[in-house]
Amino acid sequence: MPRDLFVRYYGANDSRKQQMKGIQGKNILVTGATSGIGQAIAAYFATEGANVALNYRNDPNKLDDTRKLISQMCSQVKGCGGKELPVEGDVSEEGDIIRMCNEVIEKLGSLDILINNAGIQTSAASHELKTSDFDKVMNVNLRGAYLCAREAIKHFMERGNGGIIINVSSVHEIIPRPQYVSYSMSKGGMENMTKTLALEYAPHNIRVNAIAPGATATPINSWTDDAQKRQEVESHIPMGRVGTSEEMAAITAFLASDDAAYITGQTLFVDGGLTLYPDFLNPWSAGE
Repeated sequence: MPRDLFVRYYGANDSRKQQMKGIQGKNILVTGATSGIGQAIAAYFATEGANVALNYRNDPNKLDDTRKLISQMCSQVKGCGGKELPVEGDVSEEGDIIRMCNEVIEKLGSLDILINNAGIQTSAASHELKTSDFDKVMNVNLRGAYLCAREAIKHFMERGNGGIIINVSSVHEIIPRPQYVSYSMSKGGMENMTKTLALEYAPHNIRVNAIAPGATATPINSWTDDAQKRQEVESHIPMGRVGTSEEMAAITAFLASDDAAYITGQTLFVDGGLTLYPDFLNPWSAGE
């Protein structure tokens, strides 16, 4: 985490002023924890004293950077010390999801919070998009997120004391994105899934919310390393800059905390104003 962001979240003395309520000691599963927003979320929850199950696909070495970040942050923050549990699983495969969730519950004793973060995207003109590529995106981003939520909810219902699901969506659940139709569709579906599950299971003290990041500096967004392309993106953002993974992680932790205990079925847009019709920043009138 960059120094300025670390100070913003933890204070100039590198020690937390106050932990978020209700996260310390909880068992968290973060899908797609190997990079970007998922990596930052996993590290943030670790600094809150949670036990974090880190999902990866195929190669456990992909978690090396995540573990280094957790170690780096915990060396400077009081209250760390939760367990880390690597769990392999392809969220596009139902069998992997069931095994992964069972492994977390068995090895950590329970599952309290699910973070549906794993996601992919593919670019192609919509009329040229291969069915296999369309299915791959939908299977990871939407079907996989639902199956993870289903398994978590089964556990929450069985133990009878509620639980929390946070879905990592995107501003593209409401902003159309040409040449990324499968990605936009998957995130649009995630919005309704969030609301439907939240309504259905609210009587059981199960909260389901989502965050919708705007343009964020992550490895999946290669344009962040190109100064010209980055400036072009930032020109469309009212706040004039892209977001960071750490900022997305902080909002995710808030929604999972007891401070957000009365919030369910909501998507919180974390986008620097990108969804505020930025073209209207400068006043204009069609009648003049």
